[in-house]
Amino acid sequence: MLHSPYTWLGESLETIKKANWYRQPRALASQSGSTVMLNGQSVVNFASNDYLGLASDPRLAEAAIAATKAYGTGSTGSRLTSGHRPLHRDLEKAIAQLKQTEDALVFSSGYLANLGAIAAVVGKRDVIFGDQYNHSSLKNGAKLSEATIFEYQHNDLSDLRTLLTQHRGQYRRCLITADSVFSMDGDLCPLPELQALAQEFSAMLLIDEAHGTGVLGERGAGVADHFGCTQSEMIQVGTLSKALGSLGGYVAGSQAMIDFLRNRAATWIYTTGLSPADTAAALKAIEIVRTEPQRRRQLWENIRQLKTALGNYELVPSESAILCFGLESPQQALAMGDRLLQSGFFAPAIRPPTVPTSRIRVSVMATHTPAQIQDLIENFQASFAYG
Repeated sequence: MLHSPYTWLGESLETIKKANWYRQPRALASQSGSTVMLNGQSVVNFASNDYLGLASDPRLAEAAIAATKAYGTGSTGSRLTSGHRPLHRDLEKAIAQLKQTEDALVFSSGYLANLGAIAAVVGKRDVIFGDQYNHSSLKNGAKLSEATIFEYQHNDLSDLRTLLTQHRGQYRRCLITADSVFSMDGDLCPLPELQALAQEFSAMLLIDEAHGTGVLGERGAGVADHFGCTQSEMIQVGTLSKALGSLGGYVAGSQAMIDFLRNRAATWIYTTGLSPADTAAALKAIEIVRTEPQRRRQLWENIRQLKTALGNYELVPSESAILCFGLESPQQALAMGDRLLQSGFFAPAIRPPTVPTSRIRVSVMATHTPAQIQDLIENFQASFAYG
C-alpha cells in the first residue's frame, strides 16, 4: 500500500510544537478597542495595531455602510477590467495629499502592495539591498522579482555602503528596501541616511510605512513626515489596516511611478479592487488623522507613560507605539503572556522564527486610559518579579 503524501504534515507540526513555536489564532467576540472579549474573557487589549482607535470609530462604520448602500458589497473584479468607483480615486488622492506625493495607488492589502511594487520595478538584471529585519512582504517581494538580493545588517549604514560599493555597479537597476517602523522591535529606519546612499549609488528607495502611517510625523504621514523627507523622491508603501482602521494597502510616489505600477504591478492588475466599504472607511480615517491631531498626541502621551515606568525591563529600543520586552526563551515568553492574560491583559508572546529572540510585544493605543496603562505597568512588574 502506498503511503499518503501528506504524512509529513503531522511530523512537521510535532516539530513546531516541541520548539514552542506552535501558534493558533485567538477568537475575539467584540469590536476592536482598548478592551475586547477574548475567548469569553474581557481583557485590556495591548495586542492591536489599531493605534488611533479608529477601527471601532462609528464615523468609519457609517462611511462604510453608506458606501455599501451606494455601491454594493464588492468591487466584483480587477479595476482595469471591471471599472472602479469614484471612492477609489478619492482615497488615492487623499493618500497622496497626506504623503505629499504626486499620486498613490490602492491595493487590496499592504502585503500585495509590497509584492506588486517590488516585482514591477526590478527584475533579473537588477539588485535589491534589504534590511535583514524587513517584513515578510518585502522579502517575498524581492524573491518574486527574481532580482539578486543582498541583506544588510539591521539599520547598519556601514554594512549597506560596503555592499553597495561591492555590487551596485554589476547591475542595471538597484532598489534599497526597509521598513520605516520595524514591526517586531519598534525602531525606525535611518531614512535621511538611506536617501543619501540611494542618491549616491543611483538606487531607488522603497520604505514600508505600515506602522508609521497615522502615528509618526507632525501630520501623521509616517516616518517620511517625521524626518522631514517627504519632498525626496522614493516609493512609499503602507497599509490601511492598522492606524487607519480599515483594510488594504497603498503605494505613494511620483506620477510616473504610479502610472507604471497601474500597468505592471501584477498584484494590482489581477486582483479584485478594494471593497467600497473598506475604501470609504479608510477615506474617513485619513480625514480624522488630518483634523484630529489630539488622537496622535494622546497616543504619544500613553507611550511615554509606559516607557518611563518600564524602561528598565529589557525594553528593546523603540521610537514608535510598539514596545517589546526581551525574554530569554520561548517558554518564558509564553509563561509571561499567560500570566498577563490571566490578569486581564492581552499582550502576546512573540517567538522565533518570527523574531530572533523571544519577547512580549505591547502595542499602545490612543484610546488606552491612564488607569489601564497603570494597571498594565503594575501587572507587568509583578509578572517579571514572578520570573
